[in-house]
Amino acid sequence: MLDLFPDSAAVDEHGLSLGGVRASDLADEFGTPLVAYCEQTLRGQARAYLTAAPEALVVYGSKAFPNLAILRLFAEEGLGADVSTLGELELARRAGIRGERLVVHGNNKSDEELRAAAGAGAALVALDAPDEVERAAAAGVRRVLVRVTAGIEADTHESIRTGYQGSKFGLPPEDALEALRRTTAAGLDAAGLHVHIGSQLLDTQAARMTVEWLAAFAAACRSELGGWEPAVVDLGGGLGVRHVPEEDAPSVDEFVGELLRRLERGWELHGLRRPLVVLEPGRSLVGRGGVALYRVGAVKRASETTTYVAVDGGMSDNPRPQLYGARYTAVMAERPETHAEHAYTVSGKNCEEEVLVRRVLLAEPRRGDVLAIPAAGAYTLAMSSNYNLLPRPAAVLVADGRARLIRRRETLDDVLALDEP
Repeated sequence: MLDLFPDSAAVDEHGLSLGGVRASDLADEFGTPLVAYCEQTLRGQARAYLTAAPEALVVYGSKAFPNLAILRLFAEEGLGADVSTLGELELARRAGIRGERLVVHGNNKSDEELRAAAGAGAALVALDAPDEVERAAAAGVRRVLVRVTAGIEADTHESIRTGYQGSKFGLPPEDALEALRRTTAAGLDAAGLHVHIGSQLLDTQAARMTVEWLAAFAAACRSELGGWEPAVVDLGGGLGVRHVPEEDAPSVDEFVGELLRRLERGWELHGLRRPLVVLEPGRSLVGRGGVALYRVGAVKRASETTTYVAVDGGMSDNPRPQLYGARYTAVMAERPETHAEHAYTVSGKNCEEEVLVRRVLLAEPRRGDVLAIPAAGAYTLAMSSNYNLLPRPAAVLVADGRARLIRRRETLDDVLALDEP
């Protein structure tokens, strides 16, 4: 199971350590719930993308975990940022990410967001609605992509499929063609096409099909638009991460390599000029790099087959199991390799029938123990809430035996600060 944890994870007589720091010491110093990010893993994933696609523009899908220190770390490695709101755009700018490495998305961009994208000098703005052509031009945007819906259903949860026919994202092919026709009249530079079929992809099949479809669509655009060809092709992100031992997922090299081979083959088949490729990884950059740490509270037998281990967080800091049926596993941080004979269900403390991990073999949990959930670095804190007025957790970055706070824990004063008396 250790292979689900970050690269720096190790186990010795003191238990689990991350980045050279004992997990139990992290819990003692920073409190729980806590998400500990491994700097070695984050940098390694960024370098894997740049090695697999050295000529591509790789931008971090910041919605996976929008954090100033993380964006700065990725910027140091040469990554840009994929943003979709004013908040994400401002965060990227504060992280020092230059406009030429910014890609702006959103299925319902406001005029303010379009003006902010233009003001930031964003390299590309992905048009996602018919009226965005003229609105983007009026806002001062100049270089755009048109997001097209390929009509391909990825093998992932329906809430994170984004390329199927009927998706709220992108434009159907005929509408995308019409948007491209209008860009020149509006004074926009139609740089290319964008496509993204979904998230948490554990194989390459749907992505391969999408690239092949996109090559045919690009050729149709050339025919319909008087020779226009995409100079830029944004293939989105989507590569998944393993959350439980029985899952499998391609490596960055396997996933990106297959996409680029299919792209080259498709472009050659249709006689298209090779475009600049943009990749937007999010989950695959930060997912395995983050480990969630909790304190065990109540342990109680609910039936002959179910014993609950309640922890001090839950759906308020990780709603993914409730929203998507996402699966996780867990270990007792101080006794990760102790022989486990009994299965437990890990629940949170929120007022729902919430389950973080269903039926996992654990060394006997006791009140006060630290429980660790691997592969929790993406879409956990990013989607956290104050349900039951629980403060959001802290996050730390660990490396070389040191831990640095990169997101402080909310206080009750923070949570209540917006209420008017």
